[in-house]
Amino acid sequence: MSLLESINSPADLRRLNQDDLVVLADELRQFLIDTVSGCGGHFGAGLGVVELTIALHFVFDTPKDRLIWDVGHQSYPHKVLTGRRDQLSAIRQRNGLAPFPTREESEYDTFGVGHSSTSISAALGMATAAAHDGKKRKVVAVIGDGAMTAGMAFEALNHAGDIKRDMIIVLNDNDMSISPNVGALSSYLTRILSGRIYTSVRQSGKKVLEHMPPVWEFARRAEEHMKGMIAPGTLFEELGINYYGPVDGHDLDSLVKTLINLREMEGPRLLHIITRKGKGYAPAEANPVQYHGVTPFDPALGMKKSSSAKALSYTQVFSDWLCDMAGLDERLMGITPAMREGSGLVSFSEQFPKRYFDVGIAEQHALTFAAGLACEGHKPVVAIYSSFLQRAYDQLIHDVCLQNLPVLLAIDRAGVVGADGPTHAGSFDLSFLRCLPNMVVMAPANEDECRQMLYTGFMLDQPAAVRYPRGTGIGVQPQKVMTALPLGKGQVCRRGRGVAILSFGPMLQPVLEATQDLDITVVNMRFIKPLDEALMLELAKTHELLVTIEDNVVAGGAGSAVAEYLAAHPTGAVIHLLGLPDRFLAHASRPEQLAECGLDAAHIRQFIQSIYPGGFAQSAVV
Repeated sequence: MSLLESINSPADLRRLNQDDLVVLADELRQFLIDTVSGCGGHFGAGLGVVELTIALHFVFDTPKDRLIWDVGHQSYPHKVLTGRRDQLSAIRQRNGLAPFPTREESEYDTFGVGHSSTSISAALGMATAAAHDGKKRKVVAVIGDGAMTAGMAFEALNHAGDIKRDMIIVLNDNDMSISPNVGALSSYLTRILSGRIYTSVRQSGKKVLEHMPPVWEFARRAEEHMKGMIAPGTLFEELGINYYGPVDGHDLDSLVKTLINLREMEGPRLLHIITRKGKGYAPAEANPVQYHGVTPFDPALGMKKSSSAKALSYTQVFSDWLCDMAGLDERLMGITPAMREGSGLVSFSEQFPKRYFDVGIAEQHALTFAAGLACEGHKPVVAIYSSFLQRAYDQLIHDVCLQNLPVLLAIDRAGVVGADGPTHAGSFDLSFLRCLPNMVVMAPANEDECRQMLYTGFMLDQPAAVRYPRGTGIGVQPQKVMTALPLGKGQVCRRGRGVAILSFGPMLQPVLEATQDLDITVVNMRFIKPLDEALMLELAKTHELLVTIEDNVVAGGAGSAVAEYLAAHPTGAVIHLLGLPDRFLAHASRPEQLAECGLDAAHIRQFIQSIYPGGFAQSAVV
């Protein structure tokens, strides 16, 4: 039996000799490579924190001591060591392990995560609860260097330095630009600074010097200056958080010794470690972006680019449009909150570097930054995931819509997102966008419509949003020529009788498939705001039943907008609203999630048959 096979909980890990931990790290890293290459999932981040994960569970009494991960991409080793080793091969699959730490899944997942930069706030809350309840436990937050670009992280640091709770923050820094700081001397100095002798001298010196304010102030500044020379910790010290580091995050001996020292201290302290994303697998080390999240591949060969032609993704449609539009209009500015690759801005950043802005994981800043650009006559385009836009809702309302500024939101990953699960689901944007004054909201049914809607929104002199799903379209080649769509006008795809289906966005294709031999009307609504009121009223007067369908929650969504209008203009038609249910959907594939919600062609057909059983006949196509 290997060491890893003997570890079914952190308690088993803590029974090992410290000398065995290096062997365990090698086994765990190889297990991750073999397993994730077979099932797909987040890859490079987990390889980079193997030693850190082992050290944390070895030093701290988890789950009594609280361990909070940020984002969750780096939590695979944590899942393996906390009793979920044999389930890892089904991660992100229906009824398999969740892609991120989830409280419902394990007592070791102390805080559910998915979005970035929440760990320090959550840890501070837990540490405050422990102090209030008189419980002696340690609280450790692990935050990645990218997550430190978010304002929320600094809000939490500011509060932690103020109220001085007993907590440890581990800053996992995988930026190789500061790797020269790692080495024997740096690790030695860090262990000294976190040791009991230094700490006791430091505290005793404070007690003596505090009675001599001028001398104390001089000593304090001298100490901070000394630390600033050997480690980039001055900022954290100024916030009231003791800084230690950097240390080599792949040196288990140094990690364990330093964490033991820090465990015995009190108050807020930050340990800065240096790691390499993809550590132990050369292709991932060389290309951490490509190996951040992977589909199944042969680890002996690495990931290969597919030679077969792939259907065009909506992200690529946006990418192509953005470059084309920027070539036509110098006012266009492209903005992303740390999603250059995911949102499709790679080509734009290369072709128009002076008009490209990655603001880091700072969605709130992204929206207000865009508003400032718009005030000065520019035309900003903010490329953002639906679930990340939620983090900037106040700025969207107050800084963009209230001032009626021409900011275009290109909203990717709208609707169900599949394996990333509920933390990344774009289920709510139609509901929270359509209630905003001055906002135009569009949802394309195919690739060409997406391109034309982006152009339509860009040409408006007011806020606009185009929301499109994850993945590929249905195969409609985007036209090179860009034409603005008539504002607030739907498209009748098929004329029939009895039932009219009002489809929003990508639901049109399964609706057409489900009703191809039914004598009913099918409409591509295109606009959620403004709605095509004249068309809705005409359909309500000429049909017995209206059915709305959308890949957004029913509550407050596009169907609700239709119902609100028809309630004020009664015609006697009955309306049914189809969409996502009032609950969070578990991770599964996107087709599985749509089927679960009754939004695939088979379930749509069953529903139409149940409400209108006499509707079979070949329909007339407009």
